[in-house]
Amino acid sequence: MSVSFWMNRLQRPPRPRLDADRDVDVCILGAGYTGLWSAYFLAAADPGLRIAVVEREYVGFGASGRNGGWAAAELAGMDRMLADPATRPGMVRTFRQMTRAVTEMGEVVAGEGIDCGYARGGTVVAATRPHHVPYLQHSVAIARDAGIGEEDVAWLDPAEAVRHVTPSRLFGALYTPHCAAVDPARLVLGLAAAVERRGVAIYEQTPGTPVPGGVRTPLGMVRAAKVVQAVEAYRTALPAQRRRVIPVYSLMVMTEPLPAEVWGRVGLAQRQTFSDGRHLIIYGQRTDDDRMAFGGRGAPYHFGSSIEPAFDLDPRTFASIRKTMVDLFPALAGVAIAGEWGGPLAISRDWRPAITVDGDRITAGSYVGNGVAAALLAGKTVRDLIRGNDTELVHLPWVGHRARRWEPEPLRWVGVNLGRKLTESIDRAADAGKRPRIRNAIFRRLPVG
Repeated sequence: MSVSFWMNRLQRPPRPRLDADRDVDVCILGAGYTGLWSAYFLAAADPGLRIAVVEREYVGFGASGRNGGWAAAELAGMDRMLADPATRPGMVRTFRQMTRAVTEMGEVVAGEGIDCGYARGGTVVAATRPHHVPYLQHSVAIARDAGIGEEDVAWLDPAEAVRHVTPSRLFGALYTPHCAAVDPARLVLGLAAAVERRGVAIYEQTPGTPVPGGVRTPLGMVRAAKVVQAVEAYRTALPAQRRRVIPVYSLMVMTEPLPAEVWGRVGLAQRQTFSDGRHLIIYGQRTDDDRMAFGGRGAPYHFGSSIEPAFDLDPRTFASIRKTMVDLFPALAGVAIAGEWGGPLAISRDWRPAITVDGDRITAGSYVGNGVAAALLAGKTVRDLIRGNDTELVHLPWVGHRARRWEPEPLRWVGVNLGRKLTESIDRAADAGKRPRIRNAIFRRLPVG
């Protein structure tokens, strides 16, 4: 089954499916970043702990093997929470922990010998239209008001920004050094191998359902004192979870390797990750083998929070992504595309990630597409929650946070897809020099944020 260009070019070691009952201390549902980082830090803290990871498909099948490869010190909703005096202190603490997570990821991949192309070049968010400038400068001002200094996030004028990236239009940029580019599939497979070296069992092709006392699978019961749910968008398939998150698709394209002359006209010499100031998110990185990996939102939400393999491939969205990539970087016109793919992200009703505890069950995720580094922090937090450690991590604001449920259908389908269309329309209007106040007001009232 095709998952992503990242994953399709790798050899995955076969792993067994669970075929009998098993007794463990911790059962983790999901072999993506969150589940594997949780297993890694738990096993490192207590080598005698019996840990099993149960995966319906295979390691990295979900967002962990498909994403854009940004290990960024950012959580969804960060600007909003930094701007609010009531939530600002907790989000500043979270930001500091996230910057440490980016650093710690580099230390772990080096120490474990995980060859995932980790390169800490930072992130540049370019103002590619004049109206992006006040929006991005406002983000910098919010950070300053919260006590986050220029060394953490800075506004660059065009002469400074062009040292990082050279899109067709550049009116300045926001820059932070706290992001690393990685090959996400090599990271998740390398992390799985590191977890297994620490004695953790990983079972693939094993659908699991949390039940009292553990996790039930088709061929055996995993009895466990603690269960960790780390399944992201696939959480909608679990009992009573359909409206906790919705699956929103993000799609990507990958070019063939590009010559140095082309990269000289694009920039990203330090493998900075790249985005711009539009509402409908786009993102890119220069891979360690000199390809452009470029993605964006815009694919439709499917009725009833449905997730199907066919939804990974949306020709209209791929065409829009390719057009946007060439518009920003004309040097990429006509380059060969080596792969196209997509997959669902988990989005909660308030667009914030969370770690919740319900008796012997911990649920972590809902990263809204910012999960590569956040999953490492979540894994450390899960470790402390399970071990009963009273650390700063267990008091961060995402621990215990609960968003309200998404609206029932058909309100959910209408609202989310109308919001997506409005986002596209708002960007087009702003590009034309208009101020779409009415559309912005409608957008804020829809169930999309």
